[in-house]
Amino acid sequence: MKQLLASLNPEQRDAVETTEGPLLVLAGAGTGKTRVITVRIAHLLAKGVQPEAILAMTFTNKAAAEMRERIAKLVGKNVADGLTVGTFHSFCLRFLRDHKEELGWPQGFSICDSSDQLTAIKGALRELHIPEARLKPRDVLSRISLAKNKLLTPELLLDGPGADEEELVAKAWMRYQATLQRTRRVDFDDLLLKALILLKDRKIRDEYRSRYGHILVDEYQDTNGPQFEIVNALAKGHRNLCVVGDDDQSIYGWRGADIQKILGFDRTYHEAKTVRLETNYRSTSQIIGCANRLIVNNTSRHDKALRSHTGEGEPVIAVQMRDETIEAEHTVRDIMDGIKHGHDYDDFAILFRTALQARPFEVELRLKDIPYILVGGLSFFDRKEVRDVLAYLKLLANSDDESSLMRIMNSPPRGVGKTTQDRVIRYATDQGISTCEAFAQAQEIDGVSTKRVAPVQRMLENLRLLRKDNPDKKHNLPELINKVVELVGYEEEVQRLYKTEEERSKRWQGVIEVMNYAENYARKLKRPTLNGFLDRLTLAANDSPDAEDAKRKRAVTLMTLHASKGLEFPRVFLVGLEENLLPHTRSAKEDTIEEERRLAYVGITRAQKMLKISWCGERARGGSKVQRHPSRFLLEVQGKTPPADWIPAGSDDPTGNKAKKRRKGMRRARRARR
Repeated sequence: MKQLLASLNPEQRDAVETTEGPLLVLAGAGTGKTRVITVRIAHLLAKGVQPEAILAMTFTNKAAAEMRERIAKLVGKNVADGLTVGTFHSFCLRFLRDHKEELGWPQGFSICDSSDQLTAIKGALRELHIPEARLKPRDVLSRISLAKNKLLTPELLLDGPGADEEELVAKAWMRYQATLQRTRRVDFDDLLLKALILLKDRKIRDEYRSRYGHILVDEYQDTNGPQFEIVNALAKGHRNLCVVGDDDQSIYGWRGADIQKILGFDRTYHEAKTVRLETNYRSTSQIIGCANRLIVNNTSRHDKALRSHTGEGEPVIAVQMRDETIEAEHTVRDIMDGIKHGHDYDDFAILFRTALQARPFEVELRLKDIPYILVGGLSFFDRKEVRDVLAYLKLLANSDDESSLMRIMNSPPRGVGKTTQDRVIRYATDQGISTCEAFAQAQEIDGVSTKRVAPVQRMLENLRLLRKDNPDKKHNLPELINKVVELVGYEEEVQRLYKTEEERSKRWQGVIEVMNYAENYARKLKRPTLNGFLDRLTLAANDSPDAEDAKRKRAVTLMTLHASKGLEFPRVFLVGLEENLLPHTRSAKEDTIEEERRLAYVGITRAQKMLKISWCGERARGGSKVQRHPSRFLLEVQGKTPPADWIPAGSDDPTGNKAKKRRKGMRRARRARR
C-alpha cells in the first residue's frame, strides 16, 4: 500500500487518504481520477473496511467494468468480488429485484427498453387521438424522461402554467405509465424513481445505510435529481461520501444532469473537504493552454486550471476551409500524411457537434480506402433479428410484456391484422389486464374472430408451457434460446424474408450472436437466469457508444463530441467550429451557451499530442450554400495573444504559407507605424 500511495501526486494522495466524512474531488480532464478512486478503495480495504461495506457507482457499464478490473488487480479478485461496483441503473435494478414484493409485483417485472417505450407512447397517443404529426412520439418520450429526471410528475405538468401541448404530454405520460404498470415493466428512469420511493421507507433506508458505510460516486457532475436523492438517502447517516467529477465536463443537461449538484456540494454537506486534481497526464501544454483559455469564460464553475505533465508538444493548428467538402478532403489528407510518418489509423479521431457532419468525412475516407468506425451507427441491438429473438425471450420471462408481443405478433406471419390488434388492446385497457390475457379471452371481444387469433393463442400457450417447464433450471441459456427459435419457426422466417443465401446467412448471424452472448454470460455465473441475461443485455444496450471497435479494427474514429467524453486519442481533428453549430443554434434560445462551451472543452481535452481545429466559410443547407462564421469559442481559445502557429488558412492555402506571409507583412507594417 505504501508503494501505491507513493506513486500518487500530493493532491491524488490527499484524495485517497481522506476516508472519513464528505469529500469532493474536482478531477480535471486527464488527471487520473479512475486511479484515485481505485487506490482509494484499496486504501479503505487496507484500513480494515469490509468489501461488503463499499458501494461505488458510475454511469456506464464500461466504466464500471474497468473500475472492477483495476480494483481486482490491486486487491485480488476474491476481495474485489465482495464490493458493490456498478452503474446507478444496475444498482437500482438489483435493489428493486430484492424488493419486488414491496413494489407490488411479487412475480417480478421486466425492463422496458427504448423500442418498447416508443411502442407504449405511440399507443398512449393513439388512445388520446393525438396525431403523430402534432406530437412526435420520440419528442414526447424525451420530455417525459427529462421531467422524471427533474423529479416532476404528470400532475405538476397539468397544474403548471404552459401551453396546451404540456397538457397533452402530461396526459400521454399518464397513459404511458398505466401501460407500464399493467404490463409489469419499468423504463430506465423508473428504475431510479421506484428505488427512491422504496428508500423513503425508513426500515429499508436504514438497512442500506448500515450496509454501505462508504459510498463513492464517479462522474458526479452528470447526476440528475433522482440519482442525487438516492445518494443522499444512503449517505446522510454516516456521511462517508466521496464524489469525483469535473463541472467543466458537465455536458448532459439536455437529458437531466444538473450541474448545480456538484457546484453546490458544500451546501449539501457543509463540512465537506474539496481536493482539486489539476495535473493533466494526457495532453501537451499547447492543448491544455487552449482548453484553459476556453473554459475560463464560463461563470458557473469551480475555480481551477489544468497544467500539463507531458511537456510543450506540437502547436495547435486552426484552419478555415471553404466548405465541408474541402474540410473533409484536407482532414483525410492530413491522416494519410500521418500514416506515412508512422502513425496508426486508430491514432486519429474526427470529432463533430452533430451526427450529420460525419457524411462528407465518410465519403472521403471511403474514396481513399481508409478504414474507419462511425461510433453510434447501427447497433447490434438494433438489428431486426436480434430484437425479434429478444422479444420472444422477454415474452417468455414476462407473460404480460405487451410491447414484445406486438413486435412478434406477425413475425413469422400469423394473420392478425391491425384492426384485430387494436380491438384486443382496447379490451385489455378497458379490463385492466395485459394484452396476452386479452388474447386468451378473445371469445369475449366484439369483432374479434377466435379463428383469426388462434395462431397467437397457440404461440402464447407454447411459451407458457416452456415457462412452466422452469427453463432456467432445465435448459442452459443457449439451449433455451435455440428451443424458443425452433418453437416459433424463426429460422424459416429469415429464409422467407431474404432472397439471397448471403443475406440470409448475415441475418441469421445476429441470432447466433445472441446465443454466443448467452453462452459468455452463463459461463461467468454460477446460477445464470433468463431474467438476469435480459437485464444485462438491456442495460448494455442503454450504454453510450464507445470507440473500442476502432481500436480493435485499427481504424479512424468518427464520433460526436457527446460520445467522445471519457476517451482519448493521440491525434484529434475538431471540425465545424462555427456559430450555430458549436455553439448550437438552440443554445442561445435555451440559455445553454456554457454547456456548449463545456462540450468544446471536452473535445479539446480528448487530444493527447496533436489538435487541429477547422471551420468552414460556407455550408450546404437546403440545396444552397449558406455563409458561416467562426465560433465565438474559436476566439476564446486563441486568447489575447494567439499561439505562434495559429493558422487561419483559407481552403486555397492548406499549408498556411500565405497566411504566414500576411502576418509577417502586418508585423512589418506595425513596426513602420511605430
